[in-house]
Amino acid sequence: MFRRLALEDSAALFTFAAFLTAASIYVAMTWRALRMKRPQVAAFENLPFATATPPAAHDSRSPRES
Repeated sequence: MFRRLALEDSAALFTFAAFLTAASIYVAMTWRALRMKRPQVAAFENLPFATATPPAAHDSRSPRES
């Protein structure tokens, strides 16, 4: 009644290509981070956050509320 679609092989190929693309991006970013020079690491360590970090929920409650 229903014929199998001829797209099964191409679907597997597209899935594999998407995995390779995502994996290569992660590997490239990891490689760049590991190969970064010490002065650049120090510069990134001292960058400020764009906004102030809000306090955690457990820091804003009094001890009796928990």
